[in-house]
Amino acid sequence: MTELLPLLLEGMLVTVRITCLASLLAIALAVLAALAKLSPWRGLRWVANAYIEVFRGTSLLVQLFWLFFVLPLPPFNVTLTPFLVAVLGLGLNIGAYGAEVMRGALLAVPRGQLEAAIALNVPPLHRFLDIVLPQALAKAIPPATNLLIELLKGTSLVSLITLADLTFRANQLVQATFRTTEIFSLALLIYFLLAQSINLLMRRLDRRLNRGLRKGSM
Repeated sequence: MTELLPLLLEGMLVTVRITCLASLLAIALAVLAALAKLSPWRGLRWVANAYIEVFRGTSLLVQLFWLFFVLPLPPFNVTLTPFLVAVLGLGLNIGAYGAEVMRGALLAVPRGQLEAAIALNVPPLHRFLDIVLPQALAKAIPPATNLLIELLKGTSLVSLITLADLTFRANQLVQATFRTTEIFSLALLIYFLLAQSINLLMRRLDRRLNRGLRKGSM
């Protein structure tokens, strides 16, 4: 059993790197798309809606294949590394789902607080960063946790675009040793532990944000 771990852990590191970078991209896109959907400008709302519907309404696997196989062809002629395709594909896909979560969280911030901030002449940027965003993030954390775990599980698809992630290494070991039960059970356990790590980190972030909001309201 121990001789299987080094290669699986090597694949796990690739999975973790993709998950971390794609999560950051997804969070940034979710916030930007949510703000665009709430924008008074029709053009921005149209762009946000188009992005959300396209990436929610199509298969993640096909999106990865499109970025990997179609972009290098004319008229695009853009070649991306498999790692970059994985980060972009997962980030764009989960960001589209996160945009609706974030939009709901932004709308859930009490209107009275915004009106009070306007009455106190708080600048718009400070209103957003100091009042709206912290509360919206706190409300968005529970559903966002599920999305980040979905992102982690989605990384198993990147083995199909030649990335040596955890799933790729597990398949490689099975083909070499035929120890199917042991290898895939180990891979299952590693994915479970990674998902629980995300869950734990998000719970801690949730507690910290809510503690800060309670202090700020005193």
